[in-house]
Amino acid sequence: MNPNNMKEKNKTNKVTNVLFIIYLIALFWILLFKLGVRFSYMENRNVNLIPFGNIDVSETILNVVIFVPLGIYAGVLFERWGFVKKLFFFFLISLMLEGLQFIFRIGAFDITDIITNISGGIIGLLIFEAIEKLFNNSVKSQKFINIIAAIGTVLMISLLLLLKLNMLPVRYQ
Repeated sequence: MNPNNMKEKNKTNKVTNVLFIIYLIALFWILLFKLGVRFSYMENRNVNLIPFGNIDVSETILNVVIFVPLGIYAGVLFERWGFVKKLFFFFLISLMLEGLQFIFRIGAFDITDIITNISGGIIGLLIFEAIEKLFNNSVKSQKFINIIAAIGTVLMISLLLLLKLNMLPVRYQ
């Protein structure tokens, strides 16, 4: 890679890293802090080790969707890692979040959530690979991902703020 391409790649990586950090903050805020709302089920500590036993389809879909960006970011930022290492990364992040929910009584430790979170990460990796094949250039594909991620980040933050301020017709309290 020539020096100009390296500069461009480094600049693009900085943007990706900032977007990734914002995503992780939002992920933790949504999953650990429950948007700052205290739900009644938070008083009890629950552990569910039976996958897909008492399934809530909408929650399952949301668990997959919320981890798709993690897979895309892992594809971009950890390009030297093999598939198994990225899979282990998804597992560790999910395990950490589930464990913290249990420890701090802000949710249940649920094996189904770990499975669906990992599935979302894998789907994100597949999306990343498809984008990279489409552009056939890692810098161009990363720039495209950054544009989509920036738009998604602004929309996500806007929706979360509007939800938090009770300015949407949907109520989460």
